[in-house]
Amino acid sequence: MLLSGIPDTHLESYVHHERVSSTNHALLVQIGKRIRLLRKRKEWTQTDMAVCLDMNRGHISDIEQGKREAGIITLQVIARGLDTTMADLLKGL
Repeated sequence: MLLSGIPDTHLESYVHHERVSSTNHALLVQIGKRIRLLRKRKEWTQTDMAVCLDMNRGHISDIEQGKREAGIITLQVIARGLDTTMADLLKGL
């Protein structure tokens, strides 16, 4: 069915995106914890960070909780906003 010219996409086609291995999930959680730590060091709330980086607060929350993968561009924006480099953000993970 088409609504406003957008094809109806069934949920089943997105199922593969929700499957994250335990190893990948652990990495997402580690990255999220590091981002949260750096954000708190700046004394920012998630809302402060979202406004400063022009991001959605919910997206930041999901990244910090390891619920969402962050792409390379998003990680770069976050790293710069938190006054660090991507290398330091990801170091040792």
